[in-house]
Amino acid sequence: MVSPMTRMRVRLTFPAHLIQEPIVYRLVKDFDIVINIRRADVKADYGWIALELDGEEAALARGIRWLKETGVQVDPIEHDVVIP
Repeated sequence: MVSPMTRMRVRLTFPAHLIQEPIVYRLVKDFDIVINIRRADVKADYGWIALELDGEEAALARGIRWLKETGVQVDPIEHDVVIP
């Protein structure tokens, strides 16, 4: 049985050592998550990106867990407000 598709909105904050890494690509390729970039700001030593993520609930959970294990800060977004 296929899980229903779920949508979540998150803000990813990247430390300097991850700025050059293909984090968003890995979410798409490794976890089969469809992304929509809503906003982003990337500097040489810091960056953040606001994303809509669409995918099966289990895939989203695995992707979020991988992001956190990699060192990316993940904050949910509700109504264009980051929830601490």
